[in-house]
This record gives sequence, C-alpha cells and structure tokens, in this order.
Amino acid sequence: MASGSDRRAVPAGLAATASSALCWWFGSGVHPLWWLAWIAPLPVLWLAPRVRAHRAALAAFAAYALGGCNQWHYLHGVIGLPLPFVLQAIAGPALVFMLVALLHRRLLLGGRTIAAALAPAALWVAVEYASSQVSPHGTFGNIAYSQMDALPVVQLAAATGLWGVSFLLLLLPAALATLAWPSASPRPGRAAVLAVALVPLAATLLYGGLRLQAPADTTLRIGLASIEQPIRPALDTADGQALQARYVQVIDALAQQGARTVVIPETSFATADATVPAFAQLANRHDLLLDAGIDARGDPHAERNMAMAFPPDGAAPQVYSKHHLIPGFEHQYTPGDSYTVLAGSPRIGLAICKDMDFHDTGRAYARRDTQLLLVPAWDFGIDGWLHSRMAIMRGVESGFAIARAARDGRLTLSDDRGRVLAEASSEQHDAALVGDLPLRTTHTLYARWGDWFAWLDLALLIVLLCAALPRRHRD
Repeated sequence: MASGSDRRAVPAGLAATASSALCWWFGSGVHPLWWLAWIAPLPVLWLAPRVRAHRAALAAFAAYALGGCNQWHYLHGVIGLPLPFVLQAIAGPALVFMLVALLHRRLLLGGRTIAAALAPAALWVAVEYASSQVSPHGTFGNIAYSQMDALPVVQLAAATGLWGVSFLLLLLPAALATLAWPSASPRPGRAAVLAVALVPLAATLLYGGLRLQAPADTTLRIGLASIEQPIRPALDTADGQALQARYVQVIDALAQQGARTVVIPETSFATADATVPAFAQLANRHDLLLDAGIDARGDPHAERNMAMAFPPDGAAPQVYSKHHLIPGFEHQYTPGDSYTVLAGSPRIGLAICKDMDFHDTGRAYARRDTQLLLVPAWDFGIDGWLHSRMAIMRGVESGFAIARAARDGRLTLSDDRGRVLAEASSEQHDAALVGDLPLRTTHTLYARWGDWFAWLDLALLIVLLCAALPRRHRD
C-alpha cells in the first residue's frame, strides 16, 4: 500500500501533475526547450509510489495530456486534422506515460529499485519503436527530436538511432525518482541506481564531445531558395513562367555568391515535360548542380512528386520520386521505390520532405556511401524547426550532410553531426541563403546495425515485466 494520507496526497498530486504538464508543454512539440524534456517525467514518477495506483494513473495521464495540448493548434488549426485524430494523437502518448508511471510504481513498491529506474525508459522506447513500424508518419512525435539543440546528446543517435536518446531522456528522471523513494535499497543499491543513470549519460557526453571534434574532408558551397507564391503553377502558364523567371534570377544571384549546388522546394512547379529547359541551361551556364522539386505529370496514370537534379554538363536531369506520401494530402501521387545517387564526387543523394521522417531513407543512402542529401521540402509554417530537425537527425544517424530547402518552413544546411551551419526562415515569405557545408565520409554504427538498440530495449522490457509479476510465496 502506498504511503501518505489521502489528505496530503491531493495537493501533492495536483502539484506534480501541474509541474509535469508545464514541462511537457514547453519541452515537447514544434518548438521545444530541450532541457525541460529531461525534467518533465520526474514529478509524476516521484508521485507514483506515494499515492494509490488510480491516482498515479490519473496524474500521469493528465500531465501528458495537458502538456500535449501544446500541439492542438498545430494539428487541428494548421494541418486541419479532424478532432478525433487530434484527440488520439494527444491521448495515445498520455496513455503510454500512464503505463510508464504504473510500471515504475509497481517495481519500486516491490523493492525492485534498479528495475524501477530502467522500466520507464524501456517501456517508452518500446512503444515509440513499435509505433514507428506501423505509423504512416514514421518517427514523427518521437521525444528524441526535442534534443536537437543539445548536440553532444544527439551524437548518441549515430550508434543507437534516436532510440538511445529517448531512453536517456526517461532513464535519468526515473533514476532520480527512485533515489528519492525513502524505502529504496540501502547504500549499495542506491549507488547501483545512480550508476545505471550516470554512466550512460557520462559516456554519451564523452562520445558526443569527441565526435563533434572530427575535421571535415571537404566543403561544398550550397545555395537554397524558396519563393512562396504562387503555389505549384504549371510551367506552361503565365504564373509558371513568371515564377520560373524569379527563380532564375535568385539562382543567378546564388551562383554569383559562389554556390556550386542549389536546391529549391518540393513541387515548385507542375509540368508534363521530362525536363525544364530553363533550369538545364541555368545549371550549365553557371556550372552548378540544380535540384528542383517538381510535380511531374508526364504519365497520366502515375503523377509523381519528383526531384529533378540538373547537372552542370547540360545532360538530362536525374530524378527521384518521393517514397512516403502524406495521407490525405498527396493521394494523387504514385510513390517511388528507388533511390538516386548522382555520379561523381562528392556522393550526393536525392530525397523529398517526408521521406526524412523514416529510417529507411537514411539507411538506404548510408549503404550507398552518400555524403550529402539534397532535400526539397514543404512544411506547414509553424513546424519549420521541428520538421527540419527530423531530417537533420537522419543525417546524424546515418552519416551524411543535408541541404534542405522548404517552402513555408526552414532552409537549412547541416553536417553529419547535426550542426546547422546556415539557416533561414521561409515561413510565409521568400528566403534564400548560401553557405559552406562540411562533408565527411562517415560510416555510423546505426547505419550498419540498424535498430539493434530498439531490439535490445524490447528484450530488457520483457525482463522487467517479468520482474513486475507478483511473487509466489512458498508454504
């Protein structure tokens, strides 16, 4: 039975719920404060063994659900998801956090202190991994993306994928909550709990710090540009020709600043032609590579969301068709099923927007020894930071730099360590930038071994669930 009177449990529960909800609100979502994500689970995990199970469950569910309402405007007001889907997006993780708190409580009250410190992270990561395997949105919503401004921590993804980052985020607060429980193990057990949390954290920071010191092999000067209006005009219309002329003017300016590669956003134009002569001539004239997002309508039975890469020599463009289409928004397109790496050095691959929400894209290009990925994209304004950082995470995991040009989002140049070397906002206005992007030949453990950490986490969870089973008493 949990300790503490019911009278004192109510204000403690309200305080823990409110503080956790505030931390989830500001530590997650489209513009998170990375350090608050480490604190968010702690108040509820501290509370869980001190109150009855139903109160611990209610506090955990309410804390995450209230914090998760920070996405209400984004999901319903901006993207336009129906209310049932929005409620599901908020209630689903809240239910998981409730189960996390209850498992932590059961193990701690049963005297399984080390298990209690590990269980929240193991359960959370297991659910995140399972969700990524079935969701049409891939890893969207993963708590690890909150850490993209904490570069030493993010380097862990090169070894474990983003699963290791999520694990750490739950491990530390769970260990602190365990140590704060008065009936926890005596001194040797407490030292073990502390080691379980601090050793992985220290190793991560050491590994991350060393990894960030690696020198670049070479640099490439890249330009990015986004012109917001009109949206996706046909090239054979007056609007299309006018937009093309504006892009030619912007790309001329980027080339004059030394850009050797230029990227413009997803589906900037619609055309039934297999090429865009003005872009081919522009790439040839300035001796640069131009990657343009195109709504390709040449095949009446297979419209494609396509990237066309126009080489400097004036040859026909190489193409890539988007694999992962947004449900409800891109039903008219036929998904692609192949990857494109351009000839020559450095090794440059092509991808489009939502493809970067999925691990298969990053690992496929890692297997092709890609050093740089060109990514035309189209965001929803308010999610420009988050969606660009999701793409950047793929570069850290699989070892390549990314040049991403998004309409209504962010223009970003990032290296294979996740450092953003240049950035500009294109949220509801035109934007352009040019910068020098460091390139390396990087082979990460995650690219070679894949989701090994997630599978190890699943095995750990099974062991912890067995530890949570009621003990049999012998007569």
